[in-house]
Amino acid sequence: MPRPHLHLFDAVGIELEYMIVDSRTLNVRPIADVVLRDETGAVASEVEHGSLAWSNELVSHVIELKTNGPAATLDGLAEAFQSQVGEINRQLAPHGARLLPSAMHPWMDPHAEMVLWPYEYGPVHEAFNRIFDCRGHGWANLQSMHINLPFSGDEEFGRLHAAVRLVLPLLPALAGSSPIMDGNRTGLMDSRLEVYRTNSRRIPSVAGRVIPEPAFDAASYSRLIFTPMFADIAPHDPEGVLQDEFLNARGAIARFSRGTIEIRVIDVQECPAADLAIAAAAISVVKLLVDQHWTDTRSQQSIPVEPLEAVFLAAIRDAERATVDSPELLQQFGVSATSLTLAELWQHLLREVAPDPSAGFDWRPTVDTILRRGPLARRITDALSASPDPAELRRLYARLADCLASGSLFVASGSDPDA
Repeated sequence: MPRPHLHLFDAVGIELEYMIVDSRTLNVRPIADVVLRDETGAVASEVEHGSLAWSNELVSHVIELKTNGPAATLDGLAEAFQSQVGEINRQLAPHGARLLPSAMHPWMDPHAEMVLWPYEYGPVHEAFNRIFDCRGHGWANLQSMHINLPFSGDEEFGRLHAAVRLVLPLLPALAGSSPIMDGNRTGLMDSRLEVYRTNSRRIPSVAGRVIPEPAFDAASYSRLIFTPMFADIAPHDPEGVLQDEFLNARGAIARFSRGTIEIRVIDVQECPAADLAIAAAAISVVKLLVDQHWTDTRSQQSIPVEPLEAVFLAAIRDAERATVDSPELLQQFGVSATSLTLAELWQHLLREVAPDPSAGFDWRPTVDTILRRGPLARRITDALSASPDPAELRRLYARLADCLASGSLFVASGSDPDA
């Protein structure tokens, strides 16, 4: 018998993705199979490690760490993830490899270096590759944090989806960590999202406009999202391998089979402590919206895709410096001004968030640091010259790998230690 769905904010699921790279050169190493082994030593796509699990999805140089089922709270998760990062690094060390954080490998050539995960789920991966050609950055070179939030029934889904849609475009301001691609500055703070939003362009309905359509019950979600998407993919997928809700590539996807909404627009950070702090901030604001702290659910549901998409695209480019100039959208967060930067909006939002003992850890200092010093992408670009050469990039990303190994925030040389 299926397990009954959890109710709003009863639990949370977190997923963090990291690259496996050569310890010396930092080039990608497609060897996730050396650590993804079950108790018999056989390669497995998912292996349980207590409260967490290790897994692989799609490409062999990426490993995903995730909560092993719903977690009642974020309390202790940063430490659990950090411990498992250490264990994976220990297992990779004899192979001359280690984990690298941030949302994109800075010089990977996915057309030459992409290796599909050949084990379990191979037919699904092959179908994606045949239809979309996964050799591009938008498939083979992007690492993120996913947040899974539960709901039970249409009423809870409608409230949660309305809130999540409003928060999605704000998240790159805190989480952008991908300013480098193909060995060069891209001019964007969140290059991962830029390639992500176009990786399904052969069949545009798969990702839509990343910001989900205003669908607030299962029937309307199916009519607006699933039905068109499945119809569009069908001629390319005669075996029906991809006729499933996992095909949906929007920035937040409804998983009605498990009663969750999965938020997917958050770049992975330099260490789990930063990831979990951003998760706590995001969930806190979603809770306020669901509780109708500023406006009622009907008002939240009235916001179309267009103003959300405009903020989202600006955040991809400028992160915390992007401007929100939609009074209609700002009103949803209790702001009477007609224009704010995303940094100013987040400062307002966090002033409104009451201390939550259930969070179990003090995430605010980390988020305050991000707002003061900029997201990881800003700190990366501030630490680099205008045209960094390969050696400079390698030195900086080695520091990021050290941050992941030690569980510390990245700060540019000469910055104050509390920044």
